[in-house]
Amino acid sequence: MAAARQVNIAIIGAGGVGKCFLAQLEQLAQRRPNPKLVLCYISTSRKAVYSNEYSPIGLDIAVSALASSSQTPLALPSLAEYLSESDAKTVLIDNTSSQDVANAYPLFLSLGVSIVTPNKKAFSGSYKLWKDIFSASAQPGGGRVFHESSVGAGLPVISTLKDLVETGDEVTKIEGVFSGTMSFLFNSFAPTSGSGGKWSAEVKKAKELGYTEPDPRDDLNGLDVARKLTILARLAGLEVESPTSFPVQSLIPKELESVASGDEFLERLPEFDAQMEETKAAAEKEGKVVRFVGGIDVAAKQVKVGLEKFDRSHPIASLKGSDNIISFYTKRYGSNPLIIQGAGAGGDVTAMGVTSDLLKVLASL
Repeated sequence: MAAARQVNIAIIGAGGVGKCFLAQLEQLAQRRPNPKLVLCYISTSRKAVYSNEYSPIGLDIAVSALASSSQTPLALPSLAEYLSESDAKTVLIDNTSSQDVANAYPLFLSLGVSIVTPNKKAFSGSYKLWKDIFSASAQPGGGRVFHESSVGAGLPVISTLKDLVETGDEVTKIEGVFSGTMSFLFNSFAPTSGSGGKWSAEVKKAKELGYTEPDPRDDLNGLDVARKLTILARLAGLEVESPTSFPVQSLIPKELESVASGDEFLERLPEFDAQMEETKAAAEKEGKVVRFVGGIDVAAKQVKVGLEKFDRSHPIASLKGSDNIISFYTKRYGSNPLIIQGAGAGGDVTAMGVTSDLLKVLASL
């Protein structure tokens, strides 16, 4: 089959990751003129830029064109049809965390549109959606789907796990720190040397530095980590029903679960510092530090997320800043796990994972 001379790109989402991806796409298009990468559609939740003729949208002006556009986004079924009817192969880049967009993946894939995305909800939602996505992709003429950035931003976590599984290695256990926010919090609250700050002060600082969600409870409830664990457990062969189908420890005090806002939550959090101090002190008595981790025991078919104690010399204890660390224990690697470590959050590294996945799609067309 002749290689595609032109590939049409459609982008949903032009926030932090979306803008970083556009910059990387512009560089990629200059570095690799073949196939020609043509941006034919870009949208946010309210605005869109596209034409019936699939006219190229300049990558350098896409953001400003979107800001001044009076067009509204196509409904997802109409967008799937629009993209599938173009003469060129098409890739949809979903830079959102929208469940609605995720639910439409099987439709896009069944129409031959490939998908690249950091959207965790597509792969950690219902197990039925997971199966529908990959069976649509496996149909003759189905689009390809890649989601490296749904776990660990640009770190090669998913591709590594897929390689282990597909080459016949037996993954026995996966454990690690899967949240840049939680990594930063515990490295400063319970460092391996020195005393660390008060819990509420560290949460406030993490929010000011932009490490947390606008409402820090969205990080502290553990659900973000649970989503990532759901994805990895499924790739390792476990039929995990959803991120709420296994034990997930929330670090939100019961009394603050229903306060009106993130600001009120931060205001009242100091009332509960003593609880976290006790947890830290209990670990220190054993010469250990406390960390917020996720673990998958493949043989026992168990997944869990929460606080655990580690020796100060353990790789998980000695992480720095907001780094992630993921350890794969397998039959081939024996008692020394295969470890992936590095920045697990941030626009540029997340967009890098998306761009790298786009290259995989291009290689397959």
